Amino acid sequence: MIDPAIQTFLTERKESWLKKKVDSKTTAEQESELTQEANEKFALDNWLPDAAKRAKRLSLVSHPAKFSHPSAKTSSVVAIAAKNTDGFVRTGNTLESLDVFGDAAAMDVYKFLSLVLVDGQTVLSHLEQQTSTIQQQFTLSTANYAELAPALLAIKATDTEKTVTSAIVKQVYFPVAANDYHLLSVLTPSSLMFSLKKRINAIRFPDDEKAKAALTSAREARKENKSYEGGYSEIYSLTVIGFGGTKPQNISVLNSQNYGTAYLLESLPPIFKKRNINPPKSNFFSSSLRLKDFQEDFDALHKQLSSDINNIHVKKKLEWMIKNIIYQVADKLWQIRYLDAGWSTSDNYQNLPQPQKIWLDQAYQDTRQQQTDWQDDIKTGLARWLANSYKETQGDKALSIDDDRYKPHFIRLIEECEVALL
Repeated sequence: MIDPAIQTFLTERKESWLKKKVDSKTTAEQESELTQEANEKFALDNWLPDAAKRAKRLSLVSHPAKFSHPSAKTSSVVAIAAKNTDGFVRTGNTLESLDVFGDAAAMDVYKFLSLVLVDGQTVLSHLEQQTSTIQQQFTLSTANYAELAPALLAIKATDTEKTVTSAIVKQVYFPVAANDYHLLSVLTPSSLMFSLKKRINAIRFPDDEKAKAALTSAREARKENKSYEGGYSEIYSLTVIGFGGTKPQNISVLNSQNYGTAYLLESLPPIFKKRNINPPKSNFFSSSLRLKDFQEDFDALHKQLSSDINNIHVKKKLEWMIKNIIYQVADKLWQIRYLDAGWSTSDNYQNLPQPQKIWLDQAYQDTRQQQTDWQDDIKTGLARWLANSYKETQGDKALSIDDDRYKPHFIRLIEECEVALL
């Protein structure tokens, strides 16, 4: 008894053939003759031997060359890779079946081999295992199983003696040693490509009516700028790419089943945000602190220093103005500390003094907490910068500031700000 899946397949093929032959001008007598011809043509005894002859015109592949160029003729490539939980969508990690390319007129043979019989296995799987089930199905009056099986399995045949590529397939020169390279032919993993399309469509156009209604509601809520419980997923910047034009079946079976279109995800180089501050290569005070950022502060400080009034309130205001500058220096310090820890180990910063590396680089956070010998260098450097910056911003009108006199005063104010600064 013929398996129901095989019987349904042959019936559908017969009906499709008759539909093309019979039209409104066909007489009853002609229709009867065509029906008789179809019954004979699509009887298993007649159709299967013919299909076995045509099977060699098809090839099972994992990476069809025709996606690179419709005229490309290469060896049949079946990539075999082990499954691995590495998180990549690649050969071996998906359950998608192989693709098929070859004579479009023979594609019905592959569809036949893909039929799932009552036991859950395909015709091709039965043939590969040489089961008694398929031998029974292929017991015909016109041919025997020993002739049919190898002819149908020719769809899996590969040329093991010589691998052939094509000049119109994309090529990549891949270096393997000095003055040596492999010339690689870049092919398309069609099953992975269409597996991706299937997953994307499941997100964008779900089949389940409940999920479809929820997605529609969520999108409407987003359009109206309203909240929506649960949210939804969306994939932006998709590009549709076509293969085969009006004849997608000439590329491969999977391409034909997907109407000749696949998706390309957005693949663009990253856009790096310009860094507002760069780590100093030799000295934080001369490289990272721009005097023009402090011009107004030193102008105000000079105005206060030039005042004829000298009382406790003036002194307090002067201290507040100097601390304000110190806190701005602390802001610059923390901008650098927010950079990736360990940046100072690069050769670009080999001239930066070790105390400043400890002060600026978060890789030295523990060192800062456990040691204090580096602090004197930082306090002295900052006190010197305060005095020099005042002189430089004020030019000829700057008052005479004696380093020995003001240094202890600056350091005292720096120590009062050390929570933010050190």
